[in-house]
Amino acid sequence: MSLAHATSRARLLRQQHNPAEAALWVALKNRQLGGYKFVRQFPIGPFIADFACRSMRLVIEVDGSQHIDSLHDRRRDAFMARLGYGVMRIPSVTVLSRRGDMCDTILAVLKGQLKESVVTLDLTYVPPLT
Repeated sequence: MSLAHATSRARLLRQQHNPAEAALWVALKNRQLGGYKFVRQFPIGPFIADFACRSMRLVIEVDGSQHIDSLHDRRRDAFMARLGYGVMRIPSVTVLSRRGDMCDTILAVLKGQLKESVVTLDLTYVPPLT
């Protein structure tokens, strides 16, 4: 995907976010979460991240049920990890029901308190490759 195509696709996605993405964006925008700046629908290589904290190289994906055990998503996460991004995947239902807990977990990653891979029903975290 060309940079121009990725940018125009990201702009379109910003206008079409789902309820879970909208709910998380309320907590992330305007440096509201620990003073960290997040952007949404951010192109990284051939992929577009739902949310990214560029300074801390963290990507957050809000996933619907179609992402469960997705080979495409595993390849995408590995690509971003090779570029130095940590990737958090949070199910939409978890964002909607436990947004505060997820924000606490995001802050733990940003502060370096969570450095290992995590796979639970509520989230998956793949740390960057260093």
